[in-house]
Amino acid sequence: MQSILTFFYNLTAAWGFANYGVAIIILTVIIKMVLYPLTVKQVKSMKAMQELQPKMREIQEKYKGNPEKLQKETALLYKDAGVNPLAGCLPLVIQMPFLIAIFYAIRDYHYVQQPSFLWLADLAKPDHTYILPALSALTTYIQQRQTMTDMTQQNKMMMIFMPLFIGYISISFPAGLVLYWAVSNMIQIFQQWWMYRKPAQIQREAR
Repeated sequence: MQSILTFFYNLTAAWGFANYGVAIIILTVIIKMVLYPLTVKQVKSMKAMQELQPKMREIQEKYKGNPEKLQKETALLYKDAGVNPLAGCLPLVIQMPFLIAIFYAIRDYHYVQQPSFLWLADLAKPDHTYILPALSALTTYIQQRQTMTDMTQQNKMMMIFMPLFIGYISISFPAGLVLYWAVSNMIQIFQQWWMYRKPAQIQREAR
């Protein structure tokens, strides 16, 4: 990943504006494009599961005193709907090595010169203006909000806690890494909007 980032930096240099920030953005876009088919499968599976939530709650309420019957009826619901509850896990598992690799690649990257970008004097240091940490928290919130339709108390707490946690740890992370996270979130938000704009089609394809 570091070699690829260096390649994109050299590419920006060949274009006449050598900049590590632009290189990180290009790398992020490329990674999201490569992983897009997996993202589609993951989002479709999540959407299909969300569509079944009302029926799931009915079954849980009806058979809450009979675990064996509850399990059987739940499996039958998935079978009739043509939905695999584990279908959304595999794409995420496959993406994890890429995400971990890019995390450490940017965090531990050795820049050949002081990497400035827009208002950031040094991408290797935290953003002391807190603009990027705030952006990372905001985009994390929007991304979660897009995919969350069942607003239980637990989900509401997660929607508050996770963005705040991401924003908090972003304060101490190198700005280049937070830039990657924020841009990745923005692309994910657009991809999810694109896929969620036709819920019926997503549901049919997920079955």
